[in-house]
Amino acid sequence: MRPRQRRTRQAVTGVALAALVGSGLVVAAAAPSSATQDGSRTWSVTGPGAPGAARLTADVDLDAAGDLHLAVERGGTPVLLPGRLGITTDEHDLTTGLRLVDRRERTVHESYRMTTGKQLDRSATMREATLTFQGADGARLGVVLRVSDDGIAYRYLLDEPGQVTVTQEASTFDLPADAKAWVQPYQPSYETERTETTAAAANEAQPKTCDGDTCSFGYPTLFKTGGSYVLLTEADVDGRYSGSHLDHQDGSSAYRVALAEDAPVTSQGPLATPWRTAIVGGLDTVVGSTLVDDLAPPSKIKDTSWIRPGMDDWSWLSDGSSPGNFERQKDFVDYAAQHGLEYTLVDAGWQASWVPELVRYARAKGVDILLWFDWNALRTQAQRDAWLPKVKAWGVVGVKVDYMYSDTQSTFQWYDAILRDTAEQHLMIDFHGATIPRGLQRTWPQVTSVEAVRGEENGQNPTRDIFLAFTRNVVGSMDYTPTWFSRPGRKDTLARELALPVVFESGWTSLGDKPEGFAAQPVAERYLEQLPTAWDETRLVSGGPEQQPAGDRQAVIARRSADRWFVGGILAGASDTMKAPLGFLGKGSWLLETIGDTDGGLQRTVRTVTAADTLEVPSAENGGFAAVACPAAKGRTDCEQPVVTAPATSLTLDPASTTAAPGASVPVGASFVLPQGGTLRHVRMTLDRDRLPAGWTATGQDVTRGSLRAGEELTGDWTVTVGKDQPGGSVEVPVWVEYANPAGGNAPPVHVEQILRVAIPLHGTAYASDQPFLTEANGWGPVERDQSNGETGSGDGHPLTIGGTVYDKGLGMNATAKVTIDIQGRCTRFEAHVGVDDENAGKGSVTFTVLGDGRQLAATGVLKGGAAAVDLSADTTGVQTLTLSVGDGGDGNAFDHADWGTAALTCAD
Repeated sequence: MRPRQRRTRQAVTGVALAALVGSGLVVAAAAPSSATQDGSRTWSVTGPGAPGAARLTADVDLDAAGDLHLAVERGGTPVLLPGRLGITTDEHDLTTGLRLVDRRERTVHESYRMTTGKQLDRSATMREATLTFQGADGARLGVVLRVSDDGIAYRYLLDEPGQVTVTQEASTFDLPADAKAWVQPYQPSYETERTETTAAAANEAQPKTCDGDTCSFGYPTLFKTGGSYVLLTEADVDGRYSGSHLDHQDGSSAYRVALAEDAPVTSQGPLATPWRTAIVGGLDTVVGSTLVDDLAPPSKIKDTSWIRPGMDDWSWLSDGSSPGNFERQKDFVDYAAQHGLEYTLVDAGWQASWVPELVRYARAKGVDILLWFDWNALRTQAQRDAWLPKVKAWGVVGVKVDYMYSDTQSTFQWYDAILRDTAEQHLMIDFHGATIPRGLQRTWPQVTSVEAVRGEENGQNPTRDIFLAFTRNVVGSMDYTPTWFSRPGRKDTLARELALPVVFESGWTSLGDKPEGFAAQPVAERYLEQLPTAWDETRLVSGGPEQQPAGDRQAVIARRSADRWFVGGILAGASDTMKAPLGFLGKGSWLLETIGDTDGGLQRTVRTVTAADTLEVPSAENGGFAAVACPAAKGRTDCEQPVVTAPATSLTLDPASTTAAPGASVPVGASFVLPQGGTLRHVRMTLDRDRLPAGWTATGQDVTRGSLRAGEELTGDWTVTVGKDQPGGSVEVPVWVEYANPAGGNAPPVHVEQILRVAIPLHGTAYASDQPFLTEANGWGPVERDQSNGETGSGDGHPLTIGGTVYDKGLGMNATAKVTIDIQGRCTRFEAHVGVDDENAGKGSVTFTVLGDGRQLAATGVLKGGAAAVDLSADTTGVQTLTLSVGDGGDGNAFDHADWGTAALTCAD
């Protein structure tokens, strides 16, 4: 080991340290502190609000030993007891022996706009103090403390240039031992159940996953002390650092910040750590807080016009196998189109062979497609560079990425990378199997939602839902996937299920039922058609995480969009009358529609109210209600806005398919008609040159029309020339028409597209891995091209290797598997070297079969891992469709990574 060289340090003032935190108005400097007889000193920062019972004050204390502590009061009453501050690096202990060398103060005020969330327009004012301390060895530690009207936060500044390695933090939040606590055992998925307990006794509620007398709890963690609530979490975490959680020793009232996996983090200095954050106040303050976003860096995206929150229907929850069924996914698209939903989300099981066609089908109906990915398919830059532009070219507008399950620094570096890449491609993103939001949606506004919750897919727990309203959903959008009305053995009422997408905020709200389940609840359908997913204002109306006198728990939350208020109320426990004071409505008379449960199902009632009224809804066990209020007007009988859908149109190409040799030219004609209805506006027809293969060209002009009446025909003509070096196979030439969405607002144009399929005759040697798959099935992950099967992601395999021989070309499969390829009747022979890939270290057993037009042409017996490749060939003369199939050898498909080495066709010249 080389001896460590001591770094040459550069003195940095408190002003320079503060520059790491961001800009703001400096209003005071070098403010005085109080001192005690034992030599300790205290510096106070008070929030910007007017003096009163709710004003927050944070006190940083430096004791005689040079140890730092932080305490917080609300209206003069302690809410956080003195907790340790400090940090340790591989070179410096900055937790003790400290002395103050500089202090700077300022007021930070920011206004910004979100694309998602509980409040789109934000304004934040925070008092900030930067205290710079020096350790015994001369190293400096900056502590930046911010206090707002809804909480406090602090972070550390390490000013050394070069590499900085943080080994641990001393950061500790200390609560009164008897403070009520709502804690969640820590797992990186954040899908464990929360429990009500006390600050000191939290470990007793923890499953047996503790290390001795220390248990770990996940953010956000809620406490109640006196009349105040404290919600602990963190903000502004990215690849410079790791996520953290809270460690708690049995019987203690202190909760210490612990880095993910207790592993050091290494970054280039100067380094600003994440904000250690406490949202403090009454429950209304907690629910309405935007502190986590306020602490996050500003948006990295200037033009957010392509980012659109909305509803999607999502089939996986209620119809688990349907994401792999093209025709069934069309049913969900049809439902979305009929009911004005913006999206259909296609989850695990989709096939690249049919997704482009589904996208075209959906976009013609005014519906956009969202596509699920296992993160293993997007883990590397090469994988993202392959997949993200491809799905964008298909017309997919967003991705749902799953299974990250980690808070490590390397995982946050991956978040940085995929957020940058999706922003470049104008793809929205939903993180599933993910960590909690830490201000991510402000910095990267294409993030529409994040799971990090034990949601509807994990079974039902009405009490859990109450806790979530006051914990997890406070800090960011929450992908809970509600509204599975037809769920077998459902544990809540219909009205409560309908209330969940109001109570739980999510920029994309994935509705959990199937079309048939929604159709059985027309009252719910009508409400969901009106429901926004991004809000101008959010209010806690009533309820809390604690039990009511009747033995139940309740949460009633109101959210405003423009001039309409949507209200959701949920109850956990015994039946009770839910009460919702309507003071949030403001002046004047309001029309209030309320949906509650009856013996016959959901029932809607309408009445006129004012802000002085209180809504009372009798609710059954685990019941609830949903409501919407709008300004009353003469003759107005409901709060509905019209659901506008895209009209049926017709786009035809002549020809629809053709065959052309390299260098040949193909004429393309297009005709677009609106058979009946009103008039289309801002119509444009084009052949999409950007999606032609390299070397291809097209001539002809776009066709535009300011308006197109029903029955009128819009036509266009182009000539496409095939690239001279184009290999054999099938190429799609897209022609599309766009027109202004009749829904108006920020709805994107309706996109109607058809494909001219140009068959390029296969010639010479053609490889199976270079051809499009007509169909594809695989026992584990996707079929891989020119690499082994790997894991569940696409492009995550290794070089194809059988018996020590490496093959540059070929297919990697996992039994049982099958692909079909169009070989046009032009190829006379297929040859491959087949066997089990060496990556399985001698394990696995498979069979290989070659079929032509459904007829077996060649096959192997059972081949086992560790053996040399077997030559497999077949006469394919006259065959149109070639099928390559892998069986499991009769003993299951574990370790059955089957390689088709080379997999080449000999075709006519």
